[in-house]
Amino acid sequence: MEALKIFLAETGALTRFCFQFFRELFHPPFEFREFLRQCYLLGNKSIFLVTITGFIMGVVLTLQTRPTMMEFGAEAYMPAMIGISVVREIGPMITALICAGKIGSSIGAELGSMKVTEQIDAMEVSGTNPYRFLVVTRILAVTLMLPLLVIAADAVSLFGSFLMEHIKGQVSFTLFFSKVFEVLSFGDLIPSIIKSFFFGFAIGLVGCYKGYTSSKGTAGVGRAANSAVVVASLLLFVLDFAAVLITDIFYDL
Repeated sequence: MEALKIFLAETGALTRFCFQFFRELFHPPFEFREFLRQCYLLGNKSIFLVTITGFIMGVVLTLQTRPTMMEFGAEAYMPAMIGISVVREIGPMITALICAGKIGSSIGAELGSMKVTEQIDAMEVSGTNPYRFLVVTRILAVTLMLPLLVIAADAVSLFGSFLMEHIKGQVSFTLFFSKVFEVLSFGDLIPSIIKSFFFGFAIGLVGCYKGYTSSKGTAGVGRAANSAVVVASLLLFVLDFAAVLITDIFYDL
């Protein structure tokens, strides 16, 4: 019963934090320079990890799947299967989980340390709106950057899959990607990009909330970073489940 009370209290506090974001978002002035700085820090600093993971993901998925496909004489369908799997589900979800661990924890630790050292209080005293400067810019930056990271991860993952197909089955670059794009449509790409925006918003929101509301002391900073990753990852699975249900309804129509 106590755990349920804590869960409901946290859910309510996170919801209020979310509503405050939308209120502050449309109140000028907008911290455009800080927003661009966060886009660079959160996007550019994550691109290497995301692309390396995407490449390995494409290679491993191809190596694990190819023997089974060969047993049924269906290796010709490998590019199509890999393309649909990566673009629809694996690319967005794996990239979001990586960013939840890297970006969510860094935001939670950064804002938590600012809370502990009373830098946020100092910003309020100096007349700066800390929520607008620290929270709004970071949430928007993660929301914008994650779909771009997903696109990069998808492209590198498909290239890694092509390399394995070329080595194992002598499949040419043109043949591989023509097979991929034969089966892919905007109905596959658009839903994955749209849910990536929601994934990015969830990661930024949870990371900022945990850091901005962290308790006093250095231990609170560690708890903020750790809980930001855990809560954001759990929320990503919930959002992905909802997105799959919605897209499945549209596919049936």
